[in-house]
Amino acid sequence: MMIRKKLLVLVLGIALYGCGSVNSPLESNATQQEIMADVHKDAEALFFVGVLFYEEKNYKQAESWFRKAAEQGHVDAQERLGLMYERGQGVSKNYQQAAHWTRQAAEQGNAAAQSNLGFMYTQGKGVPQDYQQAAHWIHQAAEQRYAAAQYNLGVMYAQGKGVLQDYQQAVHWTRQAAEQGYAAAQYNLGVMYEHGKGVLQDYQQAVHWTRQAAEQGYAEAQYNLGVMYAQGKGVLQDYQQAVHWYHQAAEQGYAKAQYNLGAIYEEGKEVPQDYQQAVHWYYQAAEQGGANAQNNLGNMYRYGKGVPQDYQQAVHWYHRSANQGSASGQFNLGIMYDLGYGVPQDYQQAAHWIRQAAMQGYDAAQYNLGTMYTQGKGVLQDYQQAARWYLRAAEQGLANAQFNLGIAYVKGNGLPQDYQQAYIWLSVAAANGFDSARKPRAFVAKQLSSEALRKGQELATEYFKKYRS
Repeated sequence: MMIRKKLLVLVLGIALYGCGSVNSPLESNATQQEIMADVHKDAEALFFVGVLFYEEKNYKQAESWFRKAAEQGHVDAQERLGLMYERGQGVSKNYQQAAHWTRQAAEQGNAAAQSNLGFMYTQGKGVPQDYQQAAHWIHQAAEQRYAAAQYNLGVMYAQGKGVLQDYQQAVHWTRQAAEQGYAAAQYNLGVMYEHGKGVLQDYQQAVHWTRQAAEQGYAEAQYNLGVMYAQGKGVLQDYQQAVHWYHQAAEQGYAKAQYNLGAIYEEGKEVPQDYQQAVHWYYQAAEQGGANAQNNLGNMYRYGKGVPQDYQQAVHWYHRSANQGSASGQFNLGIMYDLGYGVPQDYQQAAHWIRQAAMQGYDAAQYNLGTMYTQGKGVLQDYQQAARWYLRAAEQGLANAQFNLGIAYVKGNGLPQDYQQAYIWLSVAAANGFDSARKPRAFVAKQLSSEALRKGQELATEYFKKYRS
């Protein structure tokens, strides 16, 4: 202890006088030499000096002192030295050296080093990627109640990485970390209760643990808590609370929360409708690559909501959304090519993008692709293909597709002429609010026998239950 007190005086003197470049008046040269000789025999003292330099962000000096202590077997110095090599602090980044020193500390039972060595095995950093070795070392640290390791072990059991997938074990270890206040574990435990993974589904417990993480500033938990308030899941539905928690997450740059805020401001749901705020939040999410936000931002430019109307900007954002595979972005981009808004009119490009969306099951795109095949617009005219796409959209409850399918049966376009099927689909379209279907349905009804009409009415009732809009 006396050595460390003297050492502190010496180190302060060194720090004040240029790291030893001039003699400190606090100690004579002879005294300094005596202290330093004692220090070099004391690994704890060496480590102590390293910590002082580290806290001053003098990483080069810190690394030198940690190394001296580590070479004498000081476990905390070995763990710190491993981190410095991993981070490139005071030394060039070197994962092999990081793994070497981390292993030295881990084998001496240092929980932080065991946890970090396990993480290195998951990433293949300085060691071959090996999930079983990762699980081994993380388990060692978790048994010492090291929260980060307990959390990571829970993740490994949930994913079946390095261990057999076991949701109950995942819950066990996640709970251990959560009860120590580890925010990521609290969030994960909330998700487990929300979805009933390894525990009985319990929305109130989900809210409890999600809130614990959210109040620590964990953005994903703040977003999820907002969703729970919006949906009334485990709490009374409260859009103002939803907006509050979305804001907390959005201000940390969480893209999903930014998108949700944009939608809330656009719709004016429990907040004053504010298109400029909607644009602001959509833009934040869109710049992070949120495909839905990019599409919605395109809509704002297309219709001049919160920004001056600008078709070229709309196309720009639709393109970015479409290129990420967003069906709504692909459909809207196709419509812009069809109308020649912001781009030269190009029916082939329109058909290309609308087809991409249709193949993802986007009902409006399926209907539009059907009309393109009917008209031979951007594609060769093909009534069979038209009927195929009308059917797909009709089965999703799209009334105008149901109407067009009924007309196709009336005319025998792409399908065998079938007045009963025509009657059924026209009836469903009418029931779904497509009033223009009533007149052709009355015509078709006159073409049917009383028995065929009765059967058609029964089937129309069944179809409407299945294909309601």
